[in-house]
Amino acid sequence: MITKKSFNIQNEYGDNLTADVRYDEGKKNLPLIIFVHGFKGFKDWGGFPYMLDKLAETGFFCASFNFSYNGVGEKEDELVHFTRLELFAKNTFSRELDDLGDVIDYFDENKENFNYDFSKLTLIGHSRGGGCVVLKTSQDSRIKKLITLAAVSTYDRYTERKKKEWKEKGYIEEPNSRTGQIMRMDLSLLEDIETNKERLDIQKAMRKIKVPTLIIHGEQDLSVDYSHADTLFNESDKEKTKYKLIEKTGHTFGVVHPFAGTTPAFEKVIEEIKWFISETPYA
Repeated sequence: MITKKSFNIQNEYGDNLTADVRYDEGKKNLPLIIFVHGFKGFKDWGGFPYMLDKLAETGFFCASFNFSYNGVGEKEDELVHFTRLELFAKNTFSRELDDLGDVIDYFDENKENFNYDFSKLTLIGHSRGGGCVVLKTSQDSRIKKLITLAAVSTYDRYTERKKKEWKEKGYIEEPNSRTGQIMRMDLSLLEDIETNKERLDIQKAMRKIKVPTLIIHGEQDLSVDYSHADTLFNESDKEKTKYKLIEKTGHTFGVVHPFAGTTPAFEKVIEEIKWFISETPYA
């Protein structure tokens, strides 16, 4: 029987990070997974809760959380709605990296309160969250395995024309095709890219990683082309890294929000994750 608990983790800035854990209370020393969502995403998006349920049923302790400035609310009825666009506008890559660090610290400091084995920590990140977990893994020796799903290989994906417009206006606007909302991003995000190039260099980070790594990407990904996965793999330690390109599927492996059911491609992703965590020796 899988137990699910929800609570808040406070980050270093005093913000709440809404978090969920899923696990089998009848087992001990479960390998720990922390899942990281992507841009215009959240922990409860689409099939991610389903994926984490399946992983928990397999025998993993699964945690997920919302970034502090991802734009969704904290109340139960706001967790899947962008009700805080003013925070979304101020979000930065560095803040997300700090948030992830605070979540890892929380689980490190609360080992006695749950039944996971913190020494078996795997990070999983989707899309922009994939870039975040690559960066964090390169910096933090507590992370023992890494999995990226449709991950970006760089945060600097903006044209010079777009950057010029951004600087002139002080913001750019990103339409959300699902909700119809116009989501503003302030200059702080671009300044973060330019000011913290070294800290946010995903490809350089990939070259430093020496833990077992699994890269998964959809062949028909129109949001983050699979060339990003090629780049990550090319920069990786080939003896430690596995690369799975899944045919005939896109950025979210065929699942949508609200969740309308799984797909063969998404089931393939889940099976690859199960196998990798269960069968690959930890660093």
